[in-house]
Amino acid sequence: MTAALPVLLPAAPRTAESVSAARRRRVVWLLPLLVLTVVALWFLLADPASAAPTAPTAPTAPVAPVVDGSGVDINVGGNSPSQAVTLILAITVLSIAPSALLLVTSFTKMLVVLSLTRNALGLASSPPNQVLTGIALFLTIFVMGPVFSDINDVAVQPYLDGSITASQAYDVGEAPLKTFLLDNTRDDELKLMIGLSGEEKPADEASVSMLTLIPAFVLSELKSAFIIGLVIFIPFLVLDMLVSAALMSMGMMMVPPSVVALPFKLLLFVMVDGWALITTALVGSYS
Repeated sequence: MTAALPVLLPAAPRTAESVSAARRRRVVWLLPLLVLTVVALWFLLADPASAAPTAPTAPTAPVAPVVDGSGVDINVGGNSPSQAVTLILAITVLSIAPSALLLVTSFTKMLVVLSLTRNALGLASSPPNQVLTGIALFLTIFVMGPVFSDINDVAVQPYLDGSITASQAYDVGEAPLKTFLLDNTRDDELKLMIGLSGEEKPADEASVSMLTLIPAFVLSELKSAFIIGLVIFIPFLVLDMLVSAALMSMGMMMVPPSVVALPFKLLLFVMVDGWALITTALVGSYS
């Protein structure tokens, strides 16, 4: 078998119209290239920096830091502390505020006394915990107001003005709080914590460290709260015993004495203005 030979067709003759169309296409492609070439030449001739580059600047010698012995200072922009540092300190204080509220203020004692009062009345959830916590919080602000005011005057405001550093503000701000803790800490608890800490006996109370003073203060507050709670429980306990004896004498053994005694407890508490007496006793214990 023989391979099929390709059939060669004669080329079509080129007319004048086809030649002119081909020329127009070439012009259309050459015009953008010509424009780009002219623009590039113009930028090269108009930019003197490309023709004559400048020499680089020589590096300067480092300057030794000045040490005046005052330590590291976080104050920038003048004598006042920077906003970033102040914001960081504020966030730190807010993060430890719940622990500080429980350990270095009168909040724990007041909340325990109010809870014991509710239990003495025989009320399981009235007033609710939120109400008792709010009352204890505002009483704490009332009692700790002078201490907070002194800390603000001697530490916070001078630090914000830039007259003292952060470490100096901590030292002077610790003094009013330490005085409050020492005034409301019993000697027995303070001696106990000093012995447990294993440190040397301080020369005076002002030399006691905060790590030893704070737990001693908390133990003293709990002891005082339980003593006040015991005094509150005694009248209501006597009333419960009287109601139980009366029910037993009448043969009403199936009636719970707590249900019968609850109205009498509330009547007694309202007649003696119990909330005012408890509030006065709590606030007066810190005067």
